[in-house]
Amino acid sequence: MNEVIRSEYDGHGLDEGAMPSAPWPAIQDWVNHARAAHDERPDVPEPDALSVATADASGRPHVRTVLLRYLAADGVGFYTNLESRKGRDLAENAAVAASLTWPTLYRAIRFAGRIERLPHETTMAYFQSRPWGSRIGAWASRQSQPVASRAELEAAYATVAERWPDCGHADDVPLPDFWGGYRIVCDEVEFWGGRRSRLHDRLLYERVGEGDLDRAGAWTCQRLQP
Repeated sequence: MNEVIRSEYDGHGLDEGAMPSAPWPAIQDWVNHARAAHDERPDVPEPDALSVATADASGRPHVRTVLLRYLAADGVGFYTNLESRKGRDLAENAAVAASLTWPTLYRAIRFAGRIERLPHETTMAYFQSRPWGSRIGAWASRQSQPVASRAELEAAYATVAERWPDCGHADDVPLPDFWGGYRIVCDEVEFWGGRRSRLHDRLLYERVGEGDLDRAGAWTCQRLQP
């Protein structure tokens, strides 16, 4: 057996009495804290890394890491090629789970619920805010499909770049019809805080009524054993 690396999780922990009646304020606070830490510390490299788990129609699961690019009281979300593995899974099975994990901060947030497409105008606004190279890349890559070589991928990129050169405008590159955004309509939001001796804190918000992540009457909160 390989040597096991062990370390103590020396986080500040979670107190039920200090948590809000709905999860949204705490989500905002934790994400903002992680982003601020990223600006100050090299050990928080990508605070928006969001692990997303999907399942196809047969129930076979798939997980990957994307970037958190939608954060609002109606859900957390991301953008992707709609024909990718995740896009195909979500078209067959709307159930989804995701997590934001910040190991060096001893914090994580878990989300679970169902997926909904973001409106076209929201997707368009985000796409036009991306760097020109990322917009070209969205056209060049048929995400999750096989490719013969790196050279073939770069040749596709060069072809698209020639078609839509960078003129410094938001609409230099059109929005692909196979590209869009998703948000998770959450039924559960769990906050995890790492503590010493593996006695971690886990506080789970569960939906009990209609409403967004900021509606107090829509949620209950309870502590789970680690």
